[in-house]
Amino acid sequence: MGIDPWDLTSTNLGRLQGQKFEVAVLPTGAIEAHNRHLPEGQDFRHTTYVARTSCEMAWRRSPSVICLPALPYGVDCNLLDFPLTIHVSQAALDAMIRDIVVSLRRHGIRKVVIVNGHGGNDFTPLIRQIQCDMDVHVFVVNWWLVGMDRYGEIFEKPDDHAGEWETSVALALYPDLVEMERAGHGIPTPFRLEGLRKGWAHTSRRFSRMIDHCAAGDPSRATAEKGRKYLELVCGRISDFLVELAEAKIDETFPQV
Repeated sequence: MGIDPWDLTSTNLGRLQGQKFEVAVLPTGAIEAHNRHLPEGQDFRHTTYVARTSCEMAWRRSPSVICLPALPYGVDCNLLDFPLTIHVSQAALDAMIRDIVVSLRRHGIRKVVIVNGHGGNDFTPLIRQIQCDMDVHVFVVNWWLVGMDRYGEIFEKPDDHAGEWETSVALALYPDLVEMERAGHGIPTPFRLEGLRKGWAHTSRRFSRMIDHCAAGDPSRATAEKGRKYLELVCGRISDFLVELAEAKIDETFPQV
């Protein structure tokens, strides 16, 4: 293993001195149940991979991108009925990220990309406040959404949590941690209220009331090949975004034209 100059935990002071970074990438995940067959660190693991791979690809074209270590914990209060789910409040997570952004600004980095891998994390209010308070621009990429326009070309069924696409990604990245023989059917009980069933009303889902194995998606059609295809698509698009962002000049209208 060599030194990866795009990885903050791998590079060193000798390389960092004199290096100008334009974009810092911060992965965020969660530690929670994913059906009975996927690891508790699913979100942390796949988000770390996506962020690191995207940064490595971007570095080849624009060596001014740095990847920070992932924050493992996320907002998971609605999954706490399942063993060893770890929950941190959105306020605590926001405070950590804000301090990281302040540190990055001190080192001259004014473009920050949060690569998020957990649907329970919502950074919209934080980003709005940061960009009002500091001359820093923060962007969020919910990585599982990046290739949704081509989802139907790769996967057979809609997915939500620990189903076909997430299991496919796990089979592609860490098949030794996937125990398909333990997988439950992943079909949650429907909502009682019509607005929730049709999707124009929303609420927080307490997963233990939906299903006994913390899933909302059928994993039975998952394959490693599907996971590889989606990861390739997503990482390619994110790396393109990082390069474009790194090369974009911050002026009085940024990020507008």
